Amino acid sequence: MFRTAPDSSTTSPPTAGDRTALRICPLCEATCGLTLTIEGTRVTRARGDRDDVFSEGFICPKGASFGELDADPDRLRTPLVRENGRLREASWEEAFGLVASRIRPLVEEHGPNAVGVVLGNPNVHTMAGGLYPPVLLSTLGTRNIFSASTLDQMPKHVSSGLLYGSAVAIPVPDLHRTGHLLLLGANPLESNGSLCTAPDFPGKLKALRRRGGTLTVVDPRRTRTARLADRHVAIRPGTDALLLAALVQVLFEERLTDLGALAEHVAQLGDVESATRDFTPEAVAAACDMDAEEIRTIARELAAAPSAAVYGRIGSCTVEHGTLASWLVDVLNILTGNLDRPGGALFPLAATDKAPRPAAPGKGFALGRWSSRVGGHPEAKGELPIAALAEEIETPGDGRIRALLVIAANPVLSAPDGDRLDRALSDLDFMVSIDPYLNETSRHADVVLPPPPPSQSAHFDFAFNALAVRNQVRYAPAAVPLESGRMDECEIHARLILAVGGMHGAEPSAVDDMVIQGSLAKAVADPHSPVHGQDPAELAAELTGSSGAERRLDMMLRLGPYELTLAKLLENPHGIDLGPLQPRIPQVLRTRSGRIELLPAPIVADLPRLRSALDSRPDGLVLVGRRHLRSNNSWLHNVPALGGGSNRCTLHVHPEDAARLGLTDGATVAITADGGRVEAPVEITDDIRPGVVSLPHGWGHDRPGTRLSVAATRPGVNVNQLLDGSRLDPLSGTAVLNGFPVELTPIR
Repeated sequence: MFRTAPDSSTTSPPTAGDRTALRICPLCEATCGLTLTIEGTRVTRARGDRDDVFSEGFICPKGASFGELDADPDRLRTPLVRENGRLREASWEEAFGLVASRIRPLVEEHGPNAVGVVLGNPNVHTMAGGLYPPVLLSTLGTRNIFSASTLDQMPKHVSSGLLYGSAVAIPVPDLHRTGHLLLLGANPLESNGSLCTAPDFPGKLKALRRRGGTLTVVDPRRTRTARLADRHVAIRPGTDALLLAALVQVLFEERLTDLGALAEHVAQLGDVESATRDFTPEAVAAACDMDAEEIRTIARELAAAPSAAVYGRIGSCTVEHGTLASWLVDVLNILTGNLDRPGGALFPLAATDKAPRPAAPGKGFALGRWSSRVGGHPEAKGELPIAALAEEIETPGDGRIRALLVIAANPVLSAPDGDRLDRALSDLDFMVSIDPYLNETSRHADVVLPPPPPSQSAHFDFAFNALAVRNQVRYAPAAVPLESGRMDECEIHARLILAVGGMHGAEPSAVDDMVIQGSLAKAVADPHSPVHGQDPAELAAELTGSSGAERRLDMMLRLGPYELTLAKLLENPHGIDLGPLQPRIPQVLRTRSGRIELLPAPIVADLPRLRSALDSRPDGLVLVGRRHLRSNNSWLHNVPALGGGSNRCTLHVHPEDAARLGLTDGATVAITADGGRVEAPVEITDDIRPGVVSLPHGWGHDRPGTRLSVAATRPGVNVNQLLDGSRLDPLSGTAVLNGFPVELTPIR
C-alpha cells in the first residue's frame, strides 16, 4: 500500500503543459480520491488526492494504474453488431435500432419473462449503473433478474431485510472509533474492504491496534490481514455460522448479554437463546477445528470490550450457511449492545438517502415471492440465483429466457459451470451487452454497446456512500471531454431503456424527465418529505446540471437528509465531510413490528440444517478462493501494470498436504469437483491450513473470440468451473464458492 503513485513506466512525471483533474477511483469499494495528470486528453499519472475529505491521499496499485486502464487499446470504441455469425463495427443508430427491432417483438409474443437481465459488479462502480438499471427493470417487467449479488453479498441483504425490514439497511463497523474488531471471511488488506467503504482500511486497522484495540481474524488462510491481527483463528472453511452460534450461546450461558439502548427495540431475545442452546463451544469445536476454550475466550473478550464490532464478508457469505452467518454477525453486535452505537456497527446516512422521517412500522421484507421456472429457486430481493441462469435459457417451455441483456457482467467466468453457461448463451435468440471489452461473455452478444473510458465519465457513488464508515459526499465531473464517436454511458443506458420499452427514437432525456417527474410527484405527496405540498413542476425547474443524470443527482441531494445541491458539490471538488456515523435506530427500522425482529421465521426454518452440520466433517480437501490487491474479479487482468508480483493463478497447498499427495512447488495438478476439472500450478505455502487449498477467482481468459490481449497471455483457469451450480445457500440463492470438496491429482 502507498499514498502516492510510484514512478514507473506506466506513469509520467507532470510537465509544464500538463493539467490536473480530480476523480473518484471506480476500481474497488474504497472509492479513493485521485488527482489525475492529463496531457491533452491522455491520463499520464494518477496519485492520491491529499485534500480528499474521505481518502486523504490514500491510493493502491489499482488506482495508480488508472491511466493505463483508461487508455487500454483493447477497449471497444464503437458498437458491434452480429452479421452472418460475426461481430462487426456499427453506428450507434444501427445498434439501438437492432435492439428495438428484436426485443419488443419477443416481449409481445412471449411475455416480459422471455427477457432476462444480468447485472454485474461494475454497475455499482459507475454513475450510470446506479441510476438506470432500476428503470430498465421496471420498463421490462421481467422476473428473470440475475446479478453478481448471488455470487457475493446477497446473504447480507437477506439477513438485514429479515432483521430490520430493509435489505439495504446494512450496518458497517465504526472503524475510526471501535476498540475491538472481530473479522470473519474478509481480507481488507487485499480487497480494500467490501460492504464497508473505507479508504486505507489497512491504516485504520493499524490505528485500531495503536490505540490499544484488539483485532481478531477468522480465516483458513494466513492472509495479510491475518498477519496484522492479535489473534488469527484458522477455522475450517464453511463453519463460520457454527462458530458465531457458539459465541451467541456463550453470551447467553454466561450472562454476558447487554443490549443497552437497543433493549426496547429488540423482539424475540429469549427465542434466540433457546434456538442457539445446542451450539455450545464443545459441540461446534470439532466441526470448526477449534478449541472450545478459545471460542469462550473470544466471546468473553467481545462482551468485555468498551466498544466492538463483528464484521463478516465474502468468506462467510459464499458458503452453505451464508445467510445464517450474516444474521449471527448482527445478532452478536446486538447482544453486546454494539449495534447502532459509536465504536460498534452503525447504519450510514448517505447524501442521496431519503430525508429522515419519524420511526414507524414498515412493510417488512419477504422472501420467495416467486420462484424460478426450472429449478424452483425462490427469489431474494427481487433476484434469482445466477447459478440458475443456464437452465433458464436451455430448458424449453413457456417462460424460457430467449433474450438476455447483460450489463457490465461476465458470468461465464464469475458464475458456477461457465462451460454450461457458455453453451447456453449460444442458444439465445438475441443478446445485448453493455461492456467496454469483448470478454468471455460479451463475445456471445448480438449487440455490444461500449461505454467510454472512466476519465470521460462523471462519477458519483450511490451504493458505496450508503456503506461508508464516515458520512461524506463527493462528485467528480468527467476529467476528459467525450471522444468523438463515443457515447456517454448514461445516454447508452437511457437509449437502451427506450429501445426495449417501445420508445426507440425518443430523446434520451425523456428517461430522466420521466424519473424526475415521478419522483417529485411522490415527494410532494409525502407529508414527511422536505418538499411536501409544493409544485413538482416548479421544483423540477430549479434543478441544475448539464445532463439528465446530473439533474437527477441534484434532485436526490435536495430531497436528501443534508439539504445539499449539485452546485454545492461542484463548489467542493474534494468532497464535503458530513461527520461520523450516528445512531439511527429506530428510524431505520422498516419491519412490520417496528422493532428488530431477532429470530425471523425463515431463519428458524433453516437452523435445523445448521444443527446437522455439527456432525459434518470433510473427508478430504476443501477449496477456498482468494483475492489480490492488484485484481478485482475478472476486471483488471488486461492491465499490464497489475499483472506482476504474486497476482498469479496458482493453487495454494499446505506443505503437509503437498507431501502426502506427492506435489512439488510449480508442478501442475488436476483439481476435480462437482462441476468438472481444471489444471493449475502448485504453490506450496504454510499460509493456508492443512486440508484446505486455494485458487483465485476471475481467471480463465483462454476462450476464443475475446479481445483481451494482455489477459490472454496469462489466462489462468476458471475456479468456478469446479462447481455445477447445485450448491446454494437456500435462503439467499447464493452460490457456494468456498469450502467445497475437491480432489487433487498430480500430472506427471
